[in-house]
Amino acid sequence: MQKFVSGFSKFTKDEKINWLISNYFSGNLDAKILLKSYWNSDQKLQKLHDEFIENTISNFYMPFGIAPNFLINGKVYTIPMAIEESSVVAAASNAAKFWMTRGGFKTEVLSTKKIGHVHFLFKGQPSSLQSCFKKLKSQLLASTKPLTQNMEQRGGGILDLKLIDSTKKLPHYFQLEATFETKDAMGANFINSCLEQIADSFEQLTNSGVDLDGHQPKIVMRILSNYVPNCVVRAQVSCPVSKLTLNGHFDGQEFAEKFIQAVRIAEVEPYRAVTHNKGIMNGVDAVVIATGNDFRAVEAGIHAFAARHGQYSSLSHASLEDGNFKFWMDIPLALGTVGGLTSLHPMVKLALEMLGNPSAPQLMEIIAVAGLAQNFAALRSLTTTGIQKGHMKMHLLNILNQFDANENEKNQLIDFFKTNSVSHRAVVEALKNLRN
Repeated sequence: MQKFVSGFSKFTKDEKINWLISNYFSGNLDAKILLKSYWNSDQKLQKLHDEFIENTISNFYMPFGIAPNFLINGKVYTIPMAIEESSVVAAASNAAKFWMTRGGFKTEVLSTKKIGHVHFLFKGQPSSLQSCFKKLKSQLLASTKPLTQNMEQRGGGILDLKLIDSTKKLPHYFQLEATFETKDAMGANFINSCLEQIADSFEQLTNSGVDLDGHQPKIVMRILSNYVPNCVVRAQVSCPVSKLTLNGHFDGQEFAEKFIQAVRIAEVEPYRAVTHNKGIMNGVDAVVIATGNDFRAVEAGIHAFAARHGQYSSLSHASLEDGNFKFWMDIPLALGTVGGLTSLHPMVKLALEMLGNPSAPQLMEIIAVAGLAQNFAALRSLTTTGIQKGHMKMHLLNILNQFDANENEKNQLIDFFKTNSVSHRAVVEALKNLRN
């Protein structure tokens, strides 16, 4: 079976599919039919999707849901979420409804700075390099003016440029660290273009007679960082402990104490912290994807932030003081509401319109709230009824669909499991009994 192929990117979409079917599916046309069934009937829309990435052969759908009733800084939002996991949207909606009558969510953007680096090696004396940098800094920044002009008109641009001595981490390793403000753009392309210009100028200037004791910097790479500890948003909820009373479970004081203990376990135990923070990311990623932002960059940056003190720990925190319960979280979020998919993908444009076409800082606040709401819902379940009861109820339809249950069977079994525990085995057994 030949699988190596040359010039694949130049094939038409049909040719790519035919090659795939021939080489990996033994000519089985069912796979071809499946791939084509996910094509959009609107050819213009399909062409748009085809050009997002290379070698597109079909579309991969994810559910697009909405979570209503989010009261954020006195304004009510309905939040779009793109995610495949059962119970996430329901849990977020439930938490939103819970806090709607307890003051809602409060948010604050603490900072919006982003960072990029020119990584290079220098084998000379650090002092001579530092002296050289001081002389060249203004020229390096001036060289980026053609790139930063438009961003500066919007209030952004390069805020600072520093020389960082990192030789304790790696022999001869230095960085030019640039700090950026990119306003409503995520700014990856802008930042990388500026860094490449700075690197080129630095190389040219240090090779044109600058005295560095016979040593020249050797550029290794120039790239933005997805670790953005200075682009941070805070989301929080608080209320008198008496308002936390849950019918049939705990009074407010008991619930708050158990909830806070659960958070503290995640603060000190990495095994728990990873799962704890994954729950936060259920909410965060779902909105990041729905609004056309880079969830891989967001994930990497947030998890690095969770380990910034030397051990991976909880992103969220809780306290009980003077009869008042408080639950909050700080997370780094580098987001954009202009550029990229935000101006191309029709569903992304719809999602942003649903949110009132927010600025990047406003979107930071909304997404942080989605993460905190998801975390609250999960911890409330874990410390009261247990996580599986609600999760398996939401997972019921997935199990029924797996066994091709018809609408009548679904309706009967949904009603049956309102008063019975859901498990994969129980659902299969119930469906079998119903069919018999």
